[in-house]
Amino acid sequence: MPARKDPDASTSVPSFYGAELRFKREAAGLTLEQLAEGSFRGISFLSQIERGERRMPLDLARHADQRLGTDGFFERRCEDVAKARNTGHPLYFLDVPDLEKEATSLEEWNPSVFPGLLQTQEYFRGLARHVGPLTPPEKVEERIRGRLKRAELWRRPGRPTYWGIVTESAVRNTPLRPEVMAEQLEHILDLIRSTRSVFQVVPQTAPWHPLQHGMAKIMGFADAPPLVWTEGDFNGHIVDYPSTVAEYRRRYDLLRAVALPPDASLALIEEAARTYRHEAQHGDRAELGGVAQEQLQQRRRRGLR
Repeated sequence: MPARKDPDASTSVPSFYGAELRFKREAAGLTLEQLAEGSFRGISFLSQIERGERRMPLDLARHADQRLGTDGFFERRCEDVAKARNTGHPLYFLDVPDLEKEATSLEEWNPSVFPGLLQTQEYFRGLARHVGPLTPPEKVEERIRGRLKRAELWRRPGRPTYWGIVTESAVRNTPLRPEVMAEQLEHILDLIRSTRSVFQVVPQTAPWHPLQHGMAKIMGFADAPPLVWTEGDFNGHIVDYPSTVAEYRRRYDLLRAVALPPDASLALIEEAARTYRHEAQHGDRAELGGVAQEQLQQRRRRGLR
């Protein structure tokens, strides 16, 4: 059997804490499986952390401190590792890109905007301008780079299966320029069809439905229990308590039933993309006053041109 290759703790902060975790675990006489037990994390996940390939999430740091008797060491150092791995995402979000890569399935619900994995650069710039108008331009560009890095997931041979759901309002009611929305919708159509993914739209005729408030991302794994990621304007957190994850699962399944079928959803998006493209080419918005603008919005909602 070849000798085990230990991580070089001097190469990075994640490698340093990964090596320290392995040292403390072995000193306690625990296997990877024993340390992972009760953490809702898989053995491979823990092994990658020990090799310095992934940062330790806060929930696992607390679990390790408790099992290894390390007096909060790993919890206190989580932020150090996060800063070392910062790639344009808020600190509270840094676990998500790694989890997305490890997932075998991703199921997303976002009631008001398109999920980050589906966003174009211009769509995100416009979104940032409206929801965070005081955000410095360099910070916006940094976050765009982070999203583009996440979107490399679509080109991976072993990418997770994907299922996304949004409301019709996210498609039709937007302050963004028609050319931006046309490009965004065309991007979603290309992505969903080329990857054989599923995308649904909850119609405006169903204003009340399961998961009424807030976004949710359900992530399934081959060797670990599923997790749910939820997010607000300034924070987000991983839900791993089995009964709560199961409730998210049930409500997401009910939401599928409320949404338009996949083919009808893509047809709606295709029609909306044509409408936006026509507006962009003919300058409809620039020539319309307030009343006419509202009439145009009503026509969009009815799927008319």
